[in-house]
Amino acid sequence: MIKLLRAALAAAILVATPAFAHNGVTHLGDINISLPFTRATLPNAPVAGGFLTIENIGTEPDRLVSVTSDIAGETQIHEMAMQGDVMKMRPLADGLEIPAGETVVLAPGGFHIMFMGLKQTLVEGETVAVTLTFEKAGSVEILLPVEAAAADAPTAMEHAH
Repeated sequence: MIKLLRAALAAAILVATPAFAHNGVTHLGDINISLPFTRATLPNAPVAGGFLTIENIGTEPDRLVSVTSDIAGETQIHEMAMQGDVMKMRPLADGLEIPAGETVVLAPGGFHIMFMGLKQTLVEGETVAVTLTFEKAGSVEILLPVEAAAADAPTAMEHAH
């Protein structure tokens, strides 16, 4: 009877927690998420960006279809790209494709998470929770460490050099 209860508990844990983290990388099916961070903001700042790296180790493409967070009224997936001589930012209404076997970096000046209508100041040293939803892999909550206002990478990455 005890063996049966242990097996049932183990199965329940596996079903309830399909994502896991190891060495700072969050694994969700064929998707690996690493190097998450955001930047500190001034009080009453209306917007902020979120950044991370997404690797698809699968044989089929997946798509980051949405991002949500309690820290903002609205959270979108954005890209910054040159249009002629002008750098423009726009939301990606269909999400962001993560090609099979490739890595997509969400970084300052490129693809990024856009927090609009911030409900709080982002303070260096704290973390903010975001939920990423992929078309095939499902959803996972990750924590973005809040780095300095001018950070271009998470602190852990800077120390690795």
